Amino acid sequence: MKNSNSPFEIYVHIPFCVKKCDYCDFLSAPGNPDMQKEYVKALLREMDAVKEEKRQVTSIFVGGGTPSVLDPSLIGLIFEKLHKSFSVAPDAEITIEANPGTLNKEKLCFYKKAGINRLSLGLQSPVEKELRALGRIHTYEDFLESFSLAREEGFKNINIDLMCAIPDQTYEGWIKNLRQTAGLGAEHISAYSLIVEEGTPFAKRKLCLPDEDTEYRMYEDTAGILREYGYLQYEISNYAKKDFACEHNIGYWQCKDYLGLGLGAASLWGKERFSNTENWKDYLENSHDPQAIRCNKEILTKEMEMAEFMFLGLRMTDGVSKTEFQNRFAVSMDKIYGQVLCKYKEMNLLKEEENRIFLTREGIHVSNSVMAEFLPE
Repeated sequence: MKNSNSPFEIYVHIPFCVKKCDYCDFLSAPGNPDMQKEYVKALLREMDAVKEEKRQVTSIFVGGGTPSVLDPSLIGLIFEKLHKSFSVAPDAEITIEANPGTLNKEKLCFYKKAGINRLSLGLQSPVEKELRALGRIHTYEDFLESFSLAREEGFKNINIDLMCAIPDQTYEGWIKNLRQTAGLGAEHISAYSLIVEEGTPFAKRKLCLPDEDTEYRMYEDTAGILREYGYLQYEISNYAKKDFACEHNIGYWQCKDYLGLGLGAASLWGKERFSNTENWKDYLENSHDPQAIRCNKEILTKEMEMAEFMFLGLRMTDGVSKTEFQNRFAVSMDKIYGQVLCKYKEMNLLKEEENRIFLTREGIHVSNSVMAEFLPE
């Protein structure tokens, strides 16, 4: 069982962006300065209402949207309130997402003073044609300027988001993008395939996407190429240099408690999952009352907790521990999932070493199908 006094993580949602990308289905939209100020005031009221001073916060992730569109003073107010309302560990990993074209020296300097020690930069592609196809607002030169400014301001932990299998992209083009990006020397790279989501502009278009075999090669060769540059794959889509894996995301995959703050933000708190309302008016009017804005509440049964332990943990390349499963649930993994484990071991999609279960290279490519087997019926 989880210790109710154990450390937890915080996610802060900033729902604003300069322009919504054509593939994006996240809860985000452009917002003028007055809307942004109004939203931050509501966010501060929520923090006042949910403050938790006993349990330590080991990581904070400010995501969106594009948090870097906010005026630095608003970011300052958010972090001032976070530190007043919560017990943030001195060595906490604190990340902010930022898009090239929205950063400058003043903002980066302000981020450092606020205690932010990790940047996640949304590059997606170093090729101008591909950036335009994705609906991005920035150029590759904008990205290089943002990356250089971040280094000058002393940021020593930077992630770069990179997307493959995008319209008209070839295998050779992806490999070139990968090497070009890896050569910059960021500490972390998130490399993932485009998913065409319903309701996005991409879903309404006829796109020329790489075929299944090409996408397979793109993904399969990513790990080997990034390894040449010192990056190790620690999760299905994430690669990091030594000691730079994202602690916040690992917390999600290990079912660590996290508190989501802001419009639509999700939480896992003990045995309960819930999310904040996605209705702008409701959130602004009721953020001072957490119970009034929380919806989609679900109490996790032991069966659901075991399933989440498996299908979230299997996202990581070192998989899940049989010993940890036994200690947490007082029952062996084999007793609960023995048939499923045997089935996929025989298919060479799962492997067991040193009392840990993890996906094989072949298993990663069909991970959704494998993980679905652990879900309660």
